[in-house]
Amino acid sequence: MRFDSSEIAFSHLDNSALKRANLLFLLMSLRFLSVVGPKMIGLMLFFRLPVLGLIRMTLFSHFCGGESIEDAQKTVVSLARRGIGAILDYSVEGISDKSALDLVLKELKASIDQAKGAKAVPFAVFKVSGLARPELLEKIQNVEIISNEETQEFAEAKNRIEALCQHAAQSKVKIFIDAEESWIQEVIDGIAEEMMKRFNQKETYIFTTLQMYRTDRMEYLLGLHNKALEGGYKVGVKVVRGAYMEKERARALRFHQPSPIHPDQFSTDRDYNLALEYCVQNRDIFSICAGTHNEFSSLKLVNLMEAHHIEKNDPRFFFAQLLGMSDHISNVLAQSGYNVAKYVPYGPLKEVLPYLFRRAQENTSIAGQAGRELTLLKKEVVRRRLKGF
Repeated sequence: MRFDSSEIAFSHLDNSALKRANLLFLLMSLRFLSVVGPKMIGLMLFFRLPVLGLIRMTLFSHFCGGESIEDAQKTVVSLARRGIGAILDYSVEGISDKSALDLVLKELKASIDQAKGAKAVPFAVFKVSGLARPELLEKIQNVEIISNEETQEFAEAKNRIEALCQHAAQSKVKIFIDAEESWIQEVIDGIAEEMMKRFNQKETYIFTTLQMYRTDRMEYLLGLHNKALEGGYKVGVKVVRGAYMEKERARALRFHQPSPIHPDQFSTDRDYNLALEYCVQNRDIFSICAGTHNEFSSLKLVNLMEAHHIEKNDPRFFFAQLLGMSDHISNVLAQSGYNVAKYVPYGPLKEVLPYLFRRAQENTSIAGQAGRELTLLKKEVVRRRLKGF
């Protein structure tokens, strides 16, 4: 299996969209812009300068499905034509107002309703920080004394999460609990384990997320397996490399703490592939979604499935990439008969800016990411020009 066909990768883009994507990844390959850009945009928004229109036409249109779940349906249909599922991701996070948190719960339940019985939407997804105040999660992880009001607030947050997971399980919809920053992740891990123990007794509906750039995740995976064996439940795991590298390193440096993430790409890749191996070997307990833009890790799982005589469309195994990225991987896997899904973020433009900034920084910080995308985009532009398209 090869992932170097620009024709397959961008068959869904017309010439205009292809050129826009080429320009976008060219700009994102410039580290200066990815580092300074978010700060500049923040200042422009503060002074109410008209920058949102530009973001809408560039980052937002490429990486997001729209501002509402209705907007995202066009993307869902487009992906389905290519044999790729959509993971509807209401990408609002880090909010604190109770009424806003309740609105997020309502929106997330609506995404589950969209996924119910729909082959084109194989998963739902949420962030705990979209249903609970991040500052409170951090206090609880640090075992700080919290007030009676905060105790009640946390109980209400857990009730929101439980209601969402229950709605997913009753609707027979698989749902990802996304990973977040290390300073709130222990709390999220605990919540995810509770939800899996309750709702994954017979089928796997609840998936936790492991960021394998963290030094402790392989040990955590082994412990998770033991807990599942003792508790008699199944484990859903979305395996990713991680999305907060710059943030994690900066915080560790500021507080004079050891960095929680691996010092180099080799160590992250090693643990990522070990996690794939472990989950495949223990597939009686684990269902796995390999969330990766890495060609070698994608091939790793393909080869593991072949070696263990696992059917390509086995529902316990999925590949996933983000909308607007690594179409050369997604399309080839889907054409070959594997289960593939794309994250389709949506939400009000201002609310999804943190997500968009992470995408720009990720394409710069991950070695070769923007370069691979840009090389294939340029290759396809040239191919079409020579063919007279």
